[in-house]
Amino acid sequence: MKKIHLLSFLFIAVSGFSQENLVVQDTIKPWTAKGNADILFNQSTFDNWLAGGENNISGTIKVNYDINYKKDDWNWDNKIIASYGLVKTKTSSFAKKTDDQLEINSLLGKKLNPESNWFYSAFLNFKTQITQGYIYDKDINGVEIRNSYTDFMSPGYLLVGPGLLWKKNDNLKVNLAPLTSKFTFVDPAFTTPDAGYFGVDEGKSMRYELGFNASAYYKLDLVANVTMENILNLYSNYLEDFQNVDLDYQMNINMKINRFLTTNFSFQTIYDDNAFQGFQTRQVLGVGATVNF
Repeated sequence: MKKIHLLSFLFIAVSGFSQENLVVQDTIKPWTAKGNADILFNQSTFDNWLAGGENNISGTIKVNYDINYKKDDWNWDNKIIASYGLVKTKTSSFAKKTDDQLEINSLLGKKLNPESNWFYSAFLNFKTQITQGYIYDKDINGVEIRNSYTDFMSPGYLLVGPGLLWKKNDNLKVNLAPLTSKFTFVDPAFTTPDAGYFGVDEGKSMRYELGFNASAYYKLDLVANVTMENILNLYSNYLEDFQNVDLDYQMNINMKINRFLTTNFSFQTIYDDNAFQGFQTRQVLGVGATVNF
């Protein structure tokens, strides 16, 4: 009889444990968050180096973080990208920026039907820089001087609008927003006497546009431990020069050496005729320490 009671107790305990595990395994949290921060450092020194060179020291901090929500027919993807870098050379009077970026992307979607990859969507894109930007020159004595030309929120860009989203998975999606409002914010002190300052009229602090926005995101594994992230934004203003399409393309390649060390390459090109009549480009390459969240 004691053996029967003991076996019954073990059976109930195992059944309860299995059911408890089953409940835990079936529970899926709607929120996921992941990202990384990289610290890149470079130093060059020269002493009697006949080939030439200039002593310098530079560093860059980069953050790439995703906060996503997924439950039933709803998807909400959020991405934060920030980077800041400085270089100081022996002959320069100032430390100069090598990188300066702050960008927030938010994309909300609700499926047209449970089996579809199409969503009704609403998106937000915000971009600016973190600190002041300067134009460098020399005075009559040949001493390096600088004049402030840009700053935090000068310019600052905000795009918002409804649309349609096609999303295969978190690494491949395209959003089309035919009624996108674009706001360009600047410090009005910069617009005088330059009336063409990022398209904002003299003495004003904001420019409004209404147009069509198309954005795409694609992340893939090139080889083992090497990922490439592609972010594309296109915008055309209905109210003025519709044929001029603003372009912003970013490519971020992350090459993982081990758990703590990575090599990063970032490339970005921008075409916005209100800011500059031509392509703006930046490239950043470095090896450094990484912290994963």
